[in-house]
Amino acid sequence: MTALRAPFTTLALRRLVFCVAGVVGAVAVLAVPALIPSAAALILQVTGAFDEEPAPVVAPVFLVLFPLTLVALAFLAAPLGRAMGTAQRALADRLLGERVEPAVPRPGWRAVGYSLLKIPLAIPQGYGAFCYVFGVVNLSYPVWWPLFRNHPPGTTLEPVRALTPFGFLEAQTFSRTFVIAAAGLAMLLIAPWLMRAGTVLDVASMRWLLGPRGLDERLRRLQAGRAQAIDDAAAMMRRLERDLHDGAQIRLATLAMNLGMATEKLGTDGPAPDLAQARELVALAHQGAKDALAELRDLVRGIHPPVLDNGLADALTTLATGSAIPVSVRVGLPDRPAPAIETIAYFCAAELLANAAKHSRAQRITLAVNGTADHLTLTTTDDGTGGADANGPGLSGLARRIAVVDGTMQVSSPVGGPTRIVIELPTHV
Repeated sequence: MTALRAPFTTLALRRLVFCVAGVVGAVAVLAVPALIPSAAALILQVTGAFDEEPAPVVAPVFLVLFPLTLVALAFLAAPLGRAMGTAQRALADRLLGERVEPAVPRPGWRAVGYSLLKIPLAIPQGYGAFCYVFGVVNLSYPVWWPLFRNHPPGTTLEPVRALTPFGFLEAQTFSRTFVIAAAGLAMLLIAPWLMRAGTVLDVASMRWLLGPRGLDERLRRLQAGRAQAIDDAAAMMRRLERDLHDGAQIRLATLAMNLGMATEKLGTDGPAPDLAQARELVALAHQGAKDALAELRDLVRGIHPPVLDNGLADALTTLATGSAIPVSVRVGLPDRPAPAIETIAYFCAAELLANAAKHSRAQRITLAVNGTADHLTLTTTDDGTGGADANGPGLSGLARRIAVVDGTMQVSSPVGGPTRIVIELPTHV
């Protein structure tokens, strides 16, 4: 059923537009070196610049201008290649959902190389677009034949032709049009896979030649990570200030006020004038002290959970016991990671479990932590309804936070489930 639905999806139409644009770009790359001198020669011919010459002058002018055109293109190749690369990256982002970050700095030779590579890349793209468009056309033959070829019996008609990848098919009768329609259906079914191959190769080439590489990519990630770390630290400071101001500070102020009133009720010397009320105020102060202590303990736990002192395995087990959905925990680490990595892994697991409890409608969650001496992998899997959006505010924010330590996140959540989220972190920072 997937193969039958593939030609009629929105993604297939977006790939068709991308493939057609790729073919147009390849034709432009091929045609520009020849069109410029040819156009110049024709302009000179039309304007009569060589009217006195007895022989045609288009060919000689072409031979003179063609090398000059190549020299001009040598100077313009880099900016033209960058412009084409920018346009292709924008199309890939808009049509395919594939974002390719620009390289910094942007070397011109890589953009030129991508432009030249568009010529062979246009072959599967053009072939896929051809099969898609003419597949639809060939499928229509049985529909329009009765409308436009409805002649009296005995009338001799010229055969109509239909273009296929293997040449032309001819039809002189209505029954023959179903052969063309069958060929059109085959073309239409194979077209999405041809276009997919062309777009995958194009995006891979784009990432290789136009995207950041090596140290450039690491520098970009470190800059983004530094900015995210600064924002997270500022947000945490604001949250701590707000929680202390609205919670513990008010409780401590109330505690001091109750103790002051209790002191007044007890008096400075002699018997207490109102011992019952003083005891009530002391009891309120005692309860306020316990509440303030509990709030301070929660704040400390939000910065560094004390349960992590016993290791990540015990911390995740304790976290799983508080989940609204049953959680199976498996931890297998050869060595204990750095404290900062343990903290990040713990809060990642906490956020993923909370998201699953809110949105997944799952009956069971599996939380697994495995690792080597260099990397830690945290995997959550649930049997819920799926549809988790990796670009949503929750998961995208989580991805940005783990990127601070060069961590990565992969999300697989098809509609209907299951959802599988894999987070990889270095064991040391």
